[in-house]
Amino acid sequence: MLNDNQAAYISVDVETAGPNPSQYSLLSIGACALHALDRTFYIEIQPVNDNAIPQAMEINQLSMEKLAQEGVEPKEAMLRFEAWLLTTAGEGKRPVFVAFNAAYDWMFVNDYFFRYLGRNPFGYTALDIKSYFMGLAGVTWAHTSKAHLSPRYLNNQPLTHNALQDAIDQARMFNQMLAEASQNRRERR
Repeated sequence: MLNDNQAAYISVDVETAGPNPSQYSLLSIGACALHALDRTFYIEIQPVNDNAIPQAMEINQLSMEKLAQEGVEPKEAMLRFEAWLLTTAGEGKRPVFVAFNAAYDWMFVNDYFFRYLGRNPFGYTALDIKSYFMGLAGVTWAHTSKAHLSPRYLNNQPLTHNALQDAIDQARMFNQMLAEASQNRRERR
């Protein structure tokens, strides 16, 4: 079992060409350490096929053609991400995947790690910020959108849909939630 002293929380965000990794490509990964927001990782990845949903491409503002030419090959991208994760987590610590709607980002990252490396340095640890907020604030799922959380934690800052900036923003949000939870525990004592 992973204890708090062994966990290194890593905020991760991805941009993709569509809704699932079996048909669409992972196009970029952004990540930062929750304990040091300036410890960041960003990579743009070559698409594995030409499948793309126009709305996804409008949102992420990435070019499939440019990524095919200039993006990093998927296996190399995942090797670089793994190396960064293990270095950033530090000796004796395990990276814990943290994301805003972790189910979406996790499925792409997990799929690419296993597809290209046969392993996932996160193991099976993923923490969803939206779910955490539900428990912290006692709200329903409908009240966990960025529209609800941005005023409280990000001064109404909109999503950029740049994987690195979004990873940093969600890390800032989650750090504030962790501080609130700590304060709540102190007040209950």
